[in-house]
Amino acid sequence: ADAGIFYEFIPADEYYNENPTRLSLAEVKVDVNYALILNTTAGLWAYSIGDTVKFVSTNPYKILVTGRIKHFISAFGEHVIGEEVEHAILSVANAEGVEITEFTVAPQVNAPEGELPFHEWFVEFEKAPTDLAAFAKKVDEALQKKNIYYFDLIEGKILQPLIIRNLEKDAFVNLMRAEGKLGGQNKVPRLSNDRKLADVLERYIS
Repeated sequence: ADAGIFYEFIPADEYYNENPTRLSLAEVKVDVNYALILNTTAGLWAYSIGDTVKFVSTNPYKILVTGRIKHFISAFGEHVIGEEVEHAILSVANAEGVEITEFTVAPQVNAPEGELPFHEWFVEFEKAPTDLAAFAKKVDEALQKKNIYYFDLIEGKILQPLIIRNLEKDAFVNLMRAEGKLGGQNKVPRLSNDRKLADVLERYIS
């Protein structure tokens, strides 16, 4: 680049690998999520800006910012990112006439005895589905279509399909207020690879 900056792109599902693939602009493909890396042309330093981007065109180059690389779930190697969970639930919600106020997702590794681990979705509905279990099944199917790793884990009986917890009204507002994070730049992460937020949200289950 003219400013002495060179861009590299790491496939999002390789970001936490020891030796991830690093691609130049000429090597990227459309509809793949990448972590954006800034380098000096001399290679003296490299900096991850923390965003994931996806190319919607390579002639000319056009990108969409699709999320934050730190917001992901990969407790079992599934590499699920924010764009995928948003697409899964919002596409089903739109089709079903369901309205969602806010949601977040976390892995449940310590499932009850005899059950498989699962992704636990904490959802505050403005207009809830009439059949929550059927709605959750459709969201799970949509996520499987977006993420082949998640599909393989479900098919291989490593994970059971996702479970949705219906939260009481204003759950997220009350949570953010209680933690002194209401307003400003503070947002609820779509995904967490740990249970810190999920464990707190359990008290708000309807």
